Amino acid sequence: MKKTERRFRGAMAAAAAGTAVVLAVAGCSNTGGAPRDTGEGAGVGSAGTKKLTIAMITHQQPGDTFWDLIRKGAEMAAKKDNVTLRYSNDPQAPNQANLVQTAIDSKVDGIALTLATPSAMAPAVAAAQRAGIPVAAFNAGFNEYQGMGITQYFGQDETTAGTAVGERLMKEGAKKAVCIIQQQGQVQLESRCAGVKAGFTGGTVENLNVNGEDMSDVQSKVTAKLQQDPSIDRVVALGAPYALGAVKARAGTSSKAAVVSFDTNAAMIDAIKSGDVAWAVDQQPYLQGYLAIDSLWLYLTNRNVIGGGQAVSTGPAFIDKSNVDAVAELAKAGTR
Repeated sequence: MKKTERRFRGAMAAAAAGTAVVLAVAGCSNTGGAPRDTGEGAGVGSAGTKKLTIAMITHQQPGDTFWDLIRKGAEMAAKKDNVTLRYSNDPQAPNQANLVQTAIDSKVDGIALTLATPSAMAPAVAAAQRAGIPVAAFNAGFNEYQGMGITQYFGQDETTAGTAVGERLMKEGAKKAVCIIQQQGQVQLESRCAGVKAGFTGGTVENLNVNGEDMSDVQSKVTAKLQQDPSIDRVVALGAPYALGAVKARAGTSSKAAVVSFDTNAAMIDAIKSGDVAWAVDQQPYLQGYLAIDSLWLYLTNRNVIGGGQAVSTGPAFIDKSNVDAVAELAKAGTR
């Protein structure tokens, strides 16, 4: 058995186990664009411990519904743990670092963050550690978090996930793929496309950089690429909104390229059911948000460290027509 296949199966097993944990406490909570404090315990048993405040800072782009799932998981953990959650986001790395400093200045008890641009975030992480504030990382920074002295990470190995995608493309008989990067320079996105190239032996992959904050730019560039190169038979998107944008772009061309994607949302589930999108890779964002907050609460109240310093895998796993019905209701509820 190939090394990648062994790692992929192990990640899928971890993802399934994590899902069982989250489903035991799953519930719905409101989401919105503006940062706000959450942590009211309505409908959820309180931890019975002192009130803590944890800041969550992400690289969320406007309109990317993937982060609604992260936030819902974080809010559920906050409710359970008697935590006030302060969520904030900015797609620009310097602004993310400033948000971390704001959290430090407000003397939060813990910080959960993403490391999409590790070099820009490293000084802010170091500042938090000097202030005695524990930091947990999730979603982005799989290869970098340990070098920053962070002991807890929740997410998927993006290179392994990308390699699994490339291997699946090979099994399907694909020959040429374009990998859409919605924000150039983010380590997790670059790793995904690099993994696709590594797994797509015998085929070719070309990266296409687009502006993920402007869906018209995404669609126009994908349209132009498909018109320019009719030999492209797969479009690999790195997020659900961009996959759905690629579907619209394809409709304006004569291309028969199949669209596949990383990550899901409710609309993506419908697209997989209809066949507009062939399949997607699920990294369980709800679980990432939940564990990021819960791990900090466990550390602050009992000095527990989940994973023993190693990354805790929340994916990858494939969602296609064979299993989409099993997660459809959860997607409608906004937890998958």
